[in-house]
Amino acid sequence: MKKRENGFRADLISIALPVTLQSLLQSSFGMVDQIMIGQLGSESIAGIGLGGKFASIYTVVLGAVAAAAGIMAAQYVGAKDEKGMGRSFYLNLIAGLLLAGGFLAVCGFFPEAVMSLYTQDEAMRAQAVVYLRIYAISFPFMTISTIMAVFLRCVRKAAVPLAASFFSVLLNTGLNYLLIFGRGGFPSMGVRGAAIASVIAQTAAFGVTAVCFCRDVVFRSYGEREQILAVFRLKTEERKQYLGILAPILVCEFMWSLGENMYAVIYGRLGTEPCAAMTMTGPVQGLMIGLLSGVSQAAGIMIGRHLGKGDDEAAYRDSGKLMMCGFAGSAALSFLLLWLGRYYVLLYNVETSVQNTAYLILAAFAIISPIKVQNMILGGGIIRSGGMTRYVMWIDMIGTWVFGVPLGFLAAFVWRRPIYQVYFILSLEEVIRFLISVAVFRKKSWMRRL
Repeated sequence: MKKRENGFRADLISIALPVTLQSLLQSSFGMVDQIMIGQLGSESIAGIGLGGKFASIYTVVLGAVAAAAGIMAAQYVGAKDEKGMGRSFYLNLIAGLLLAGGFLAVCGFFPEAVMSLYTQDEAMRAQAVVYLRIYAISFPFMTISTIMAVFLRCVRKAAVPLAASFFSVLLNTGLNYLLIFGRGGFPSMGVRGAAIASVIAQTAAFGVTAVCFCRDVVFRSYGEREQILAVFRLKTEERKQYLGILAPILVCEFMWSLGENMYAVIYGRLGTEPCAAMTMTGPVQGLMIGLLSGVSQAAGIMIGRHLGKGDDEAAYRDSGKLMMCGFAGSAALSFLLLWLGRYYVLLYNVETSVQNTAYLILAAFAIISPIKVQNMILGGGIIRSGGMTRYVMWIDMIGTWVFGVPLGFLAAFVWRRPIYQVYFILSLEEVIRFLISVAVFRKKSWMRRL
């Protein structure tokens, strides 16, 4: 019993800690950008927020491909199937690059049309267009490094993506200082400088990850060329299995992200100051979720390994432990946020009313975040680990589109509530999602082996 507990803790720490640190470093991308841009005023903050919100659709879609890759890799590791691992790596890499090309084309050729959906404020829209067009260049590099990172974690090399993120954040911070404010002989480029710095830093992260991946992860069962060709020779049954895993995640994440962008449309149409306040809270929300994202990632890998071995009892038992870890951590962080949130908003050179509104939004987030974290662990890790991704798709779509989006429009444009109340009301969809997820979890029908 003691040995089993020690094994659980060791697995959790070895996977969750590097992933958590990496998520925190990635969240700091946005925080560093926004605090520095925050010195330029509300329009610049809101512009980066809206441009980044559309870019997040791609990030979420890429996350869907990465989730499918993680499900497959974890189970193939559990089953010690190296050929399956190699084939699934290239399959998910090709899928991710095709999606990257599509989003890059939209952001490169039609950014004005995209941003006009978010706001009618010309100054705010112009800033968003500049940021989005440049930042989109990083999508292909982000794709490759993300898929590589998934497989590195599954073979217990989670420290590699962490090191790559650490390097890229340091680079991003230095370049932000030089390019946003025009230091060290560089011209002052504002929002444009922030976007360029992010692209260079993401490209650097790709370079570090690729070098380590080629060194540490080699699918020796057959050659690289044969592995790639095998992707295009998949049997009908294999294609159906892959699409059965990927398609629901892709639909789920895209529709969820579209819902989040509908929320951004609501905020953008409430005015520059409310939108700026909401954007100011984004990095902190990302930071808090990032602190516990490692538990979600660990859940997917650890439970997937158990299912791959056919040990359903261990999978169910460890799922409960992971959920308790997530709840304890999120409750503690919520209390910390309520205490420190007032100091955070003072970092921005904006009106006092915007600072006060931003703190109220953070308070609303602190209340709802423990439930949000449980949904992340249950839906993003545990239930998906058995490949039954359509369960999570329906749970998320019901939460976002049946409850969240309608409540957001009602609160903003019918009841005309202030933005912090709008945010809290639409966030109640997390409660609905949690109740459905718990019911699915207890039925155990998600516990399947690929």
